[in-house]
Amino acid sequence: MNAVRPPGPRGHFLLGSLPEFGRDILGFLTAAAREYGDVAYFKLAGWDVFLLNNPDLIDHVLRRNRDNFIKHRFFWRHVTAIFGNGLLTSEGDFWLRQRRLAAPAFHPDRIASYGSAIVEYTDRLVDQWQDGEVRDVHKDMMRVTMQIVSKTLFDADVERDVDEVGHAFEVVLKEIASRFRRPFRIPDRVPTPGNLRYRRGVALLDDVISRIIRERRSSPGDRGDLLSMLMSARDDDGLAMSDAQLRDEAVTLFLAGHETTAITLSWTWHLLSRHPLVKDKLLAELFGELERRPATVDDLPKLPYADAVVKEAIRLYPPAYVLGREAVADCEIGSYRVPARSTIYMSPWVMHRDPRWFGSPESFLPERWLDGLAARLPRFVYFPFGGGPRVCIGDRFATMEAVLILATIARRFRLERTSDVELVPSPSITLRPAGGVWLKLSRREPMSVGVRETPPDELRETPAGPAG
Repeated sequence: MNAVRPPGPRGHFLLGSLPEFGRDILGFLTAAAREYGDVAYFKLAGWDVFLLNNPDLIDHVLRRNRDNFIKHRFFWRHVTAIFGNGLLTSEGDFWLRQRRLAAPAFHPDRIASYGSAIVEYTDRLVDQWQDGEVRDVHKDMMRVTMQIVSKTLFDADVERDVDEVGHAFEVVLKEIASRFRRPFRIPDRVPTPGNLRYRRGVALLDDVISRIIRERRSSPGDRGDLLSMLMSARDDDGLAMSDAQLRDEAVTLFLAGHETTAITLSWTWHLLSRHPLVKDKLLAELFGELERRPATVDDLPKLPYADAVVKEAIRLYPPAYVLGREAVADCEIGSYRVPARSTIYMSPWVMHRDPRWFGSPESFLPERWLDGLAARLPRFVYFPFGGGPRVCIGDRFATMEAVLILATIARRFRLERTSDVELVPSPSITLRPAGGVWLKLSRREPMSVGVRETPPDELRETPAGPAG
């Protein structure tokens, strides 16, 4: 075992690399990986951090030696008030029990049954759109995915709460983003302006979830959704899940269940608006297979290019841009000694843009996924949903939902850019587009299959993003 630390930025003697990390998380991780190789070491204030940039080393942490690594406290200490002890944050036997209770709701057959609700709610959204208006499509994607997850997982309608909940979540995320950049933790109970905004946002989210649970308690019965399963579950002693635990699981799935898909679609629309050749290929597939009818779950195998568009958008802008673990005991990673309590970072943002694995890595090229690339790549080169036992429980649901929403909207409207200004990713819990995604809506007229929609003088590609 190599007792010498891996190479990495020197940093400040007290703060380490926290100032540089806080100013530009994505740029810092990318530069560290490119300059220092498969294992880079740096400090964030008092925390030792090892950044892994090799798929075999990532596999060691997330899968082969997973028992020695837990969710790291440097990150999750900032979000306890939101997620509590739900699937996202819990550990050990308790996490395993909760995961097994939730798993039936994400069985492939159950996921397929959600397809009609996805299309229905998306059509409701698009019915409100007007020809020629400019809208923040990111806000619309957040709205519709929140409605979908509420209906499919909780059999609840949150139409009356969507705008307020969305605003509250924005406030919470902004505060969390600022917390990542602090050298020390300010407890939630300290009444700073940021903490007060944060607590108000969390309280509003709690009110919505608590109301859903109360309404279900007053009308018990199995509705075939996730909440029914969680409420009817019993532990080995025959005890039901407490309202506090129900709240933690419901909030986790409510927020995580819509956030990932909404962000994926927001970046997808942004990329399509800047890559007309890709958009034309997508439309040719959609109209060739569907003509003018809505997409269904049964159509998904017939839409490989739509699936590739979503995969490529997630490659360039993975919502979970970095994963973190904490070493339980001293161990060895890549011949280096890793002390207990060290933080391990693994970044899909970095790995997905690594030229060792992807040709033209900064370019938006959905075609790269059409010849079996996913099967050829080493495990943990492309891992937008994590991996190992703690892979995102809703990965299939999120992918299916994204393709169905993409197809439903694209057959009715064109979404066109209004500016050449590039969007900037905003890393908080997830990788959101800063300032939203403002696009012009044009109602689609009937078109013949195979006819190019984009005028020849507009067929110009633009870079994929700020790293492109």
